[in-house]
Amino acid sequence: MISSRTPLPAAHLLLAVAIMAVWGTNFVVIKFGLEHLPPLTLALLRFTLAFFPMAFFLPRPKVGWGNLAAYGMLIGAGQFGVLFTAMRADITPGLASLVVQTQVFFTIFLSMRLTGERVALYQIVALLIAGCGLATIALHTDGTATPLGLALVLVAAFSWSSGNMVSRKAGPQNMLAYVVWSSVFAVPPLLIFALLLEGPTRMMDGIRAADAATWGAVVWQSVGNTMFGYAAWGWLLNRHPAATVAPMALMVPVFGLGASALLLGEPLQPWKLTAFALVMAGLSVGMLWPRIKQRLKI
Repeated sequence: MISSRTPLPAAHLLLAVAIMAVWGTNFVVIKFGLEHLPPLTLALLRFTLAFFPMAFFLPRPKVGWGNLAAYGMLIGAGQFGVLFTAMRADITPGLASLVVQTQVFFTIFLSMRLTGERVALYQIVALLIAGCGLATIALHTDGTATPLGLALVLVAAFSWSSGNMVSRKAGPQNMLAYVVWSSVFAVPPLLIFALLLEGPTRMMDGIRAADAATWGAVVWQSVGNTMFGYAAWGWLLNRHPAATVAPMALMVPVFGLGASALLLGEPLQPWKLTAFALVMAGLSVGMLWPRIKQRLKI
């Protein structure tokens, strides 16, 4: 068995960085898709294309339909439906990529609730540090992030962490097949909410107005972000301890904020950099402190 202290080989490290680059810059891609498509319609198209046609080539994972349905609805409607809605006008891509990473804390506390494990002191410290970063964002109402946008992204983060709990119950799976087959269950709730909240006229107007960049964003959501990202991430997790691979996710907000600044001109005010530093510090403590403690033999 490979030790968690063993570093990733250079090729695997480059692959991990590529995945984080795809996931981080994807927040800018989402913004491109939202230029013409209503948010729930964009999410609906994303998960429809994630299921078709890949389901014809990948066997259904050996897990119950209930598990697939729960994961699909939590990730499809709960995470991305809500996230896209927030990003329509209530939070910038850079901040969204940062705030949604609070799923790490939700995942930790949900896992402890299920196992009965007590919260460690370092986890409380990590949450308080990250909470200061979120409070910094909430106190600045310059249009970069509204209270509604911040709340919606936190809901998306909680849905993501809940999906993590569901996928954990499924046991070891081909993650690409699992994501593809669960995507079909994201379609009905997204369709219902899109029809109720956006309406058929607005949905069709968005589809008719969509240009090549919009459709490219939809395809990238399904192929690049979902199929490549999850398949490659699962491949790495199958070959290395989670403690070695998981901290790489800290790069997602770096790519997200950087890409938004470079491609969309998102301003990087001092308060935003302070919030970024606080949230990243909290995430780093929460994810890395056990390894640091082990190395230092504290």
